[in-house]
Amino acid sequence: MINNLKNNNFAKNIKFFQPEKIYTWLKIIIHQVLFSAKNISFRQLLRGIQKFNYKGLFLKIKQFDYKGRWLKITFEIRISILVFLSLLSLFLILDLIFSLPDEVDYSTIIISSDSTVVHAFLSTDEKWRMKTELSEITPLLRKAIIYKEDKYFYFHTGINYFAVFRAFVNNILQKKRTSGASTITMQVARLLEPKERTYFNKFIEMFRAVQLEFHYSKDEILQLYLNLVPFGGNLEGVKTASVMYFEKAPNHLSLAELTALSVIPNKPNSLVLGKNNDQIIEQRNKWLKRFAKAGLFPKQDIEDALNEPLDAFRHESPKMAPQYAYRLKSLYPELPIIATQLEVNKQAKVQNLVKNYINRLYNRNIKNAAVMVIDNQKNSVVVYVGSADFANTEDAGQVDGVVAIRSPGSTLKPLLYGLAFDKGIITPKLKITDVPVSYGGYEPHNYDQKYHGFVTIEFALINSLNIVAVKLLQQIRTQQFVNSLKKLGFDQIRKDEKKLGLSLVLGGCGVNLEQLTKMYHAFANKGLFTELNWLAADKDKGGFQVISAESAYMLTEIMSKVKRPDMPMEWQNSADLPRVAWKTGTSYGRKDAWSIGYNKNYTVGIWVGNFSAEGVQELSGAESAAPLLFEIFNTLDYRSEAEWYHVPKNIDFRLVCSETGLPINDFCKNILSDSYIPSVSTNQICNHLKMSYISPDSSISYCKTCLPEAGYIKAWYPNYLPEMITYYDENQINYRKVPIHNPACERVFAENKPEITSPMHNVEYYVDKTDNTSIMLSCNAANDVDKVFWYVNDKFIKSSAPTKKVFFTPSEGNLKISCTDDKGRNTDISIVVKMINF
Repeated sequence: MINNLKNNNFAKNIKFFQPEKIYTWLKIIIHQVLFSAKNISFRQLLRGIQKFNYKGLFLKIKQFDYKGRWLKITFEIRISILVFLSLLSLFLILDLIFSLPDEVDYSTIIISSDSTVVHAFLSTDEKWRMKTELSEITPLLRKAIIYKEDKYFYFHTGINYFAVFRAFVNNILQKKRTSGASTITMQVARLLEPKERTYFNKFIEMFRAVQLEFHYSKDEILQLYLNLVPFGGNLEGVKTASVMYFEKAPNHLSLAELTALSVIPNKPNSLVLGKNNDQIIEQRNKWLKRFAKAGLFPKQDIEDALNEPLDAFRHESPKMAPQYAYRLKSLYPELPIIATQLEVNKQAKVQNLVKNYINRLYNRNIKNAAVMVIDNQKNSVVVYVGSADFANTEDAGQVDGVVAIRSPGSTLKPLLYGLAFDKGIITPKLKITDVPVSYGGYEPHNYDQKYHGFVTIEFALINSLNIVAVKLLQQIRTQQFVNSLKKLGFDQIRKDEKKLGLSLVLGGCGVNLEQLTKMYHAFANKGLFTELNWLAADKDKGGFQVISAESAYMLTEIMSKVKRPDMPMEWQNSADLPRVAWKTGTSYGRKDAWSIGYNKNYTVGIWVGNFSAEGVQELSGAESAAPLLFEIFNTLDYRSEAEWYHVPKNIDFRLVCSETGLPINDFCKNILSDSYIPSVSTNQICNHLKMSYISPDSSISYCKTCLPEAGYIKAWYPNYLPEMITYYDENQINYRKVPIHNPACERVFAENKPEITSPMHNVEYYVDKTDNTSIMLSCNAANDVDKVFWYVNDKFIKSSAPTKKVFFTPSEGNLKISCTDDKGRNTDISIVVKMINF
């Protein structure tokens, strides 16, 4: 501080001491000693005063030898400090009684990752008052505003006493208001607490200005001024003006633009951009010339600013990503600026794509769509489109399709397959039967109403076979699948947990687009599920493995295949088809079409349909949602250079039989390679053939009990499951049967007994009393069975071929149903029949 005193003009000119300048010098001394730091608050400075006593302050000043005259200065300083302390005590009391009205009601704005305002909301008092951050106050803006409004802003404590005195004298002499004395701080006080312009209110304004200096730093006061300064109509603040007039942030304004804005607050109602641009240019250039005269900015910058045209006008407030904006505003109502990780250019492109895409489908009665895009590297939401057109009230455009609960169709199947991979139940090339099944009366059907017999797991997933999915769910157990979905944040599934059954995996539940997209994002992230980053300040929060990296890799390899039925017609031979892993889904009644895909860089989730839940015959995931998925990938990541997924270390490859997908046996001839997870995937050896003992003419077969000593041969026969035999027989598909068993054999077999598929064991059946209702009897039998015999309560009903359906009229009560095949193998079940009036 002392060095500062020695170097300033006061130290050089103190020898010309004049009593009338005591106040001026005292002001400079106190400023240099106490206010030398420009960005320190008045409160902080007062804390500093406590470190000085009269003697300490006296000694510091005494170092100037002005031939004894310093004694008089010291006397004046001591008196000033006493007055200052008295005034300070009074001020502190008044500050406690009359608290500063410094709460500002800002407009909530949503900003993108590059700080662009993507959406803005009116404040509660119907003003556009966007908050300007300190980082947006550039040196250019700071210099221009301070020079124009308050040159001594950093050299006073809220009040410029000389300006006040000058204005008071001029107003008295002229008998009218000829000049003002308001500092920036006083203007902030007036903007915070508007009052009629009277001398009494001016004193209140001055008190409030001192309060502001006491509570805020200079930069914070300047920020308040720039946030509250009026620009006509309901526009307040520099950020509001720069966004609404120039469609850019304050820190991107040119010298000409910010100078043009700086002249408007003097006459906000008569200087309106878009209406009075010529007058504004005239005022702008006048101040630019003053800046030049003061040497405030480089000469070339001034010349460029003078020649810059002004064609600004008031634009509409930013309205991009409306559903996203409303959602975040409701989540963070206390934040005036919600800084997000949304990427404005990507958002604009996808938003436009969605609108144009739905326009093309509109004549087919498909009226809406929603899209969510996740950046896989940043783990952040970069695109969020809630509907095709927010302004379309006729088609419920205000609904947020990203969070609307809908039926998922087949989109949950990949998670089920991933869990099955981790259980060791399946591998990609494993064969499974796609034939009619019944689980407790629930009989799933495929989307195409067809059955495909033996299919590989990868074929089943690519073709989205419902029967295979239900079989896998039955093996894994519904509750475990539900638990996995609950862990992933499927809230509606959590609520409906007790109502869910095997139909869950086919779309018999409620989900939303965000939940599905996050699940597929986990597949893209090697099975690791993490919560998304929405705000700019969000950091990765860690996560958990929903499936293993090995399972995720196998899913990705299957879902990235291009030869599949859900490939859109127009993309089947396209050279621009992006390399992505994706799955489609269509809900029951064709009310929802889904397509969700990912590559290394992005995960894209798409829903297409009507918010009215109206079904459309032409609506499907393949033809209605997948084309948009590919368009978006080509827009965001055309010919992506990112590497494809590498094979995890814990995945290995083995030779398997093409008939079953199991490790090869000695009799296996057709061999292929399959991926598997060592120590997890099943090691069961292929058993698609079984050896039988038959007569030389292949007319009968023998078991070990009736096997003759000679006169037989060994032969290999297909080892089909009973359900597969039933499927072949019902569809008249030829297959190689084991010859009829030796009729002379007296052995009763225990294995391969018939499997009763209808009615279901331990199920109650309600029968109409007034109607002659029948119950169907059906079974699956081994391939060596030609006839089965049906009994009810041990009473013979009928004999038939194993694949033929038999019907009987039941009586009320507990019934025992028995099925015996021609080998003597028997199966019993129990049902309860109740007679009611429908």
